Amino acid sequence: MKLEQAEQRAAQLRREIEEHNYRYHVLDKPIISDEQFDQLMRELQELERQFPSLQTPDSPTQRVGGAPLAAFATLVHKQPMYSLDNAFSEAELRDFDSRIRKASGGAIDYLCELKMDGLAVSLQYENGLFVRGATRGDGVRGEDITQNLRTIKQLPLRLPEAITVELRGEVYMTRRDFEMMNAARRAKGESEFVNPRNAAAGSLRQLDPQVTASRPLKLFLYALGEHNLPLQTQEEALAYLERLHLPVNPNRELCRGINAVWRYCLAWQERRAKLPYEIDGIVVKVNSFELQRTMGATSRSPRWAIAYKFPAEEKTTRVLDIQVNVGRTGAITPVAILEPVFLSGSTVQRASLHNEDILAEKDVLIGDTVVVRKAGEVIPEVVRVVREARTGTERQFVMPVRCPSCGAAVHRLPGEAARRCLNPSCPAQLVERLVHFASREAMDIEGLGPRVAELLYREGLVVDVADLYYLQASRLEPLERMAEKSAANLVAAVEKSKANPLHRLLYGLGIRFVGARASRLLAEHFRTLDKLMAADQEALTAIPEIGPKIAEAVTAFFHAPETAPLLEKLRAAGVNMAEPEAEGAGGILQGKTFVFSGTLANYTRDQAAALVQSLGAKVSSAVSGKTSYLVVGENPGSKLQRARELGVTVLSESDFRELVGEAEQHAAGDR
Repeated sequence: MKLEQAEQRAAQLRREIEEHNYRYHVLDKPIISDEQFDQLMRELQELERQFPSLQTPDSPTQRVGGAPLAAFATLVHKQPMYSLDNAFSEAELRDFDSRIRKASGGAIDYLCELKMDGLAVSLQYENGLFVRGATRGDGVRGEDITQNLRTIKQLPLRLPEAITVELRGEVYMTRRDFEMMNAARRAKGESEFVNPRNAAAGSLRQLDPQVTASRPLKLFLYALGEHNLPLQTQEEALAYLERLHLPVNPNRELCRGINAVWRYCLAWQERRAKLPYEIDGIVVKVNSFELQRTMGATSRSPRWAIAYKFPAEEKTTRVLDIQVNVGRTGAITPVAILEPVFLSGSTVQRASLHNEDILAEKDVLIGDTVVVRKAGEVIPEVVRVVREARTGTERQFVMPVRCPSCGAAVHRLPGEAARRCLNPSCPAQLVERLVHFASREAMDIEGLGPRVAELLYREGLVVDVADLYYLQASRLEPLERMAEKSAANLVAAVEKSKANPLHRLLYGLGIRFVGARASRLLAEHFRTLDKLMAADQEALTAIPEIGPKIAEAVTAFFHAPETAPLLEKLRAAGVNMAEPEAEGAGGILQGKTFVFSGTLANYTRDQAAALVQSLGAKVSSAVSGKTSYLVVGENPGSKLQRARELGVTVLSESDFRELVGEAEQHAAGDR
């Protein structure tokens, strides 16, 4: 066969195989036998073996994955992958609806979708070709798992339309596949997975894509990230994804008003056991994209969506003891030590009792038989005591008046439910702070886990996080289970962390209510720690997504007497206290914000964005009052109408080329 004939046949085979993959894995309606499908695949493999130039990245033969990855790289999501706020009752759902109606002024159409219990992923297609995929990560950055995602047969490597779009989805495993996989592992003497969600997450994060390819993973797509598609609603978006032969959960419903939403939630609460996969609730989204944009988001979640969580599974067990835990903020939390019980996919041995008021209200005694559940199917908690099971041998637990870690008096501050140890040198708090400071999202100090943190404190080598930067390998080597190599690695990891940007340091300091997202917002706004320290609450709340609670916590932290000496020790050690400027900052287009819509003839979206960013501008995915220019290509969609309504300057592609050409000339002249 000549190359030209082979090329035509290979293209035909790819189309047929993808169509059969879609019918088998998405529609569950195959029209050929497995043997016939294998024959098509073998023919394509043979053609690509004979003519290596025919092998393309989107070929179905490439799904088996490449060579094992040495480590996962990091990918930045085009738009943040927010978490969802949860509602655990009808009242909380109605509160959510009230906030939406207050902003919109009328009845709302909601799209209700099943909340899959899997692993959230982001997929990037460029000109119809799947090019990148990542885990949710911290919502801004995720792990690059592109090769592993390519092994999922439901995921088309090429779309029928040459669009550039970011998609959001959930990778999961059916109950039947999970059980069959565990049975096979048992037969081989291998350890079993605890539940389908853990199995799916573990499979996607394998360093060897061949292992991922052997796991029965499936995918549902549920949202658009960055895109230029002329879609007005979530309902339209999902229907469009289905037309692209992408897997979308068919169990969804457009509900007019919150009464219809609640009926939908109740219906699936009863029916969920009949599904072939696990769900833990219903996702309720405002259907209109325009209203979604109006509502906006907080630093962690959109205001226009909420997840109604089904009542958690409950089990009965016995309280063997009640102990207290001292957290890094000094909170003294009572914890029930339980007779082990398997609950919602894992073995539970500890459950939070939250604080002394809740402990007294629930009247939990040591020795009680209690009902436990996972709140939001994550955090175990004691629901109630089975009083009729009491025998008279149960014992009362009394909250300590002194910290069990350092012996300092504990205090209950006005307006707080928790007792706290206010001793800044409390060992338990320090160890927790060290572990948090070294965590991946903070200073990312490899090798500094709970055991090492406790060891460093016990040996008197650290009394605060700044002391980490004064550690010497010679002092570490003699310590228990440390040795020369471990000591050198830890010192090197600490040294490396000095160069981290300000937002990591802020998160590592453990300021109350300041998570990873808020830390980044603060760092990117003020750029230096000194400027942030000088800011008052008014300046802080002027930052989008920073509310009064965060502002108050930040100012309180920097005014606390122990903060200044700590920061001075960090500064003297050479720890970076500035946020690097974005690439292109200070350029001729500094302060301008661009939005792109439609297909440009001479640039891809990424090329156009990189060009204006190199000249100092910012790029946004949505048109707002802060947008400087909307650049439109072919089929610009709803962004054009939005720009006209707001009076935003609209540029054609030729206008854009002229503008950036002049800017580049100015920049060259400045140099």
